[in-house]
Amino acid sequence: MGLSSSLNAGVSGLAANATKLATISDNIANSATFGYKRANTEFSSLVLQQGAGEFSAGGVRIATFKDVSAQGALISTSNSTDISVSGRGLLPVTNLAGASSATGERPLFFTSTGSFAPDKNGLLRTLNGNFLMGWPADPDGTVNVPTRTSAAGLEPVQVTANQFIAVPTTKIELGLNIPATETEAGASGSSIDLPIEYFDTLGSSQTLNLSFIPQVPVTGSTNTWTLDITDFATDPTTPIATLSVTFDDTLGSGGSILSVTPGAGAAYDSTTGLITVTTSSGTLDVDIGVPGGGGPLTQLSSNFSPVGVRADGAPVGNLNALEITEDGRIEGIYDNGFRRTIYQIPLADVPNINGLQAFDNQTFGVSQASGDFFLWDANTGPVGTTVGFSLAESTTDIAGELTDLIKTQRAYSSNAKIIQTVDEMLQETTNLIR
Repeated sequence: MGLSSSLNAGVSGLAANATKLATISDNIANSATFGYKRANTEFSSLVLQQGAGEFSAGGVRIATFKDVSAQGALISTSNSTDISVSGRGLLPVTNLAGASSATGERPLFFTSTGSFAPDKNGLLRTLNGNFLMGWPADPDGTVNVPTRTSAAGLEPVQVTANQFIAVPTTKIELGLNIPATETEAGASGSSIDLPIEYFDTLGSSQTLNLSFIPQVPVTGSTNTWTLDITDFATDPTTPIATLSVTFDDTLGSGGSILSVTPGAGAAYDSTTGLITVTTSSGTLDVDIGVPGGGGPLTQLSSNFSPVGVRADGAPVGNLNALEITEDGRIEGIYDNGFRRTIYQIPLADVPNINGLQAFDNQTFGVSQASGDFFLWDANTGPVGTTVGFSLAESTTDIAGELTDLIKTQRAYSSNAKIIQTVDEMLQETTNLIR
């Protein structure tokens, strides 16, 4: 029993060290592979049942796994969509078949890094065929997350769908001063016109004209103006809204709005200070301030001064560049100076990250050993941050692998020596009967 068990132990040692040599070879071969996770082999003893005074060598058994939790060093690159993860978590990707599949039928994999670039269809992918997945953002940049426990809602990131952008104007801040002397007796009563550029839903430049018409009394001062708002995109001769604005002239509040009386086509909210009008491209808010609140619109004995007139929106912009933020948002940067979120890239985490099943191209998938995944926003919960302009190096340590290689070679030779010795002893036993 002792000789045969020794022979079996030696054979198991040869097989185990051959497997160890295979993992070392794989690690060394991928020492320059970005995102590669080092393979490891763990040895454990096998004990056989034995009687009193006896011993049978059980040998050795092994378990191999990828050390997915190991973090490779990050190196800087010149490509903004070279993306890596600093800390825990993995990027969701799919393969070539998944990129053309319907939602819900795409295979989902995970990787720690990737050099992504648009292909001919505008999809962000690596050269080895990993397509980056994310949740698409609405035109206003908000991201609706349908679920975090499945791939539902994730789709390949497509740049061409966001190549052009038009941001309509929704709000104008009317920071200006109108001269109080124009509402005094003897003033000319001439209107003061202020044309303001705004952008419609197609990104075209339009003009909204604001006419301030002073109410001139016979004696004294009225401090009251009629404000006519005209949209040149519809009819430059007929106002789309009219309202009356009266200013305060008392001590401490002089120059601020006292009251606003909306007329045809205008709605005024005294709590927000917004006038809401309807233009050719929809509703638009004009901020003049609240009564007594020292808002942007004032009436003082000074010149007409439109020093703080601001409008949001932007003309049609062409996508110039992409960048990813620390919290996983891919932002498009346009030549009109506008910047908005187009996708949210989550980071996947599982209870046992080293239990993930390894696939080609430095990707991993869930298994019974890993547990189910959960999709976190980057830089929240247990996961780390997403880093652009960077790639994660292989976790292989060449010096350590060469050291293991020497030890494995010695262990393999020793197990081979055991088999040789047992063979010689069996030969001696055979010679006894000759």
